[in-house]
Amino acid sequence: MEKIRLLHCIETISSGGVERIRLTFAKGLDFNKYELKIICTKAVGPIKNQLEALGVEIYEVGQFNSPFEWKKYLKVLKVIYNYKPHIIHGAVFEGMSMATVGGLFGKVSVVILEETSFPSTRSKKALFLQRFYSIFADKVIGIAPSVVQFLKDKVKISSSKVLLINNGVDIPETCPDQEIFHIKKSLRIEKDDLVIGSVGRVHNTVKRFSDILQAIKLLNNSKIKFLLVGQGPDLDDLKKMSNQLGIQEQFIPVGFQEKPDSYYQIMDIFCLPSAQEGFGLVAAEAMLHNLPVIATKVGGLQDIVVDNETGFLIPPFSPEMIAKKIQYLIDHPERTKSLGEKGFLRALENYTAQRYCSEVEDLYLEFLKKMEIDIKGIRNSQQVLGK
Repeated sequence: MEKIRLLHCIETISSGGVERIRLTFAKGLDFNKYELKIICTKAVGPIKNQLEALGVEIYEVGQFNSPFEWKKYLKVLKVIYNYKPHIIHGAVFEGMSMATVGGLFGKVSVVILEETSFPSTRSKKALFLQRFYSIFADKVIGIAPSVVQFLKDKVKISSSKVLLINNGVDIPETCPDQEIFHIKKSLRIEKDDLVIGSVGRVHNTVKRFSDILQAIKLLNNSKIKFLLVGQGPDLDDLKKMSNQLGIQEQFIPVGFQEKPDSYYQIMDIFCLPSAQEGFGLVAAEAMLHNLPVIATKVGGLQDIVVDNETGFLIPPFSPEMIAKKIQYLIDHPERTKSLGEKGFLRALENYTAQRYCSEVEDLYLEFLKKMEIDIKGIRNSQQVLGK
């Protein structure tokens, strides 16, 4: 039986949510039935290595300075002509650009676009291009209800073309108590410390980790620690800020962690004060760790977190509100536990990797059937993607 050839197009492969989803997808892929290659602008770090270890070929075309760099598209078309994918799937604006142009001129049978951010900050020109791209797409995925609504209302993409598939995360492994004890000891976290945690690429204009530092300063409690898991260009600035605020002993940055589960287990409260967010993958991860989530009411976060049920939604750029909610959770431990438990159940029902992979596969199979490609046996296999 002919293998189904998939070509994914994304921007940078480093440590962000989009590439983590590609890795999750690849891990669930039955390579006896499917073949997967990825085109990106740049690839660095452990996620790249993990993808390649799974047998996924990665092609780098270089950074786009505009959507009209035709030399970059020629590189994309070269991959398409040699690989001859059945389906091309583009995520992030650059990925959607590559998938649209490559799919059109490379005559790929199925073109799927995936909006992974909340594009409210995009220029009118970019929104026009996105609407233009959708003309050539068979389906446009939105990764959260708010994103789907934006695609329909603001980008003006036909409702019949837009499909909601919530992002998904792996169900976490429980780390042994001894391992947690050693990590806490190495980070000088005491038994009676309260750990506020956050995870993400350290781009402060987007993630606003500085607001957590300011909130901790406002709380004026040396037993509150801020554990930050992530790497990025603004990490040194955050360290300097913690020094200026006089809370450097309370700020614990640990860099990128390939397996962050043990660090989630150290946290008591999760906080994601993003200025903008497409989905907020790490909020769903935190919920699967039974953590109450304090998040800003932006993008997909307002879909993931149910205010006053699984955590709290607050306005962006609001250190005072972060401090207020942290203090409330300190004063109400039973409420903290209840929020975490309800968050776990919500994430388990809506945001698992298995569900994401299954829904993406269903979409692929729908179009493959229309193409009359030989897919006999895929449905009955015990090793279907994500199942």
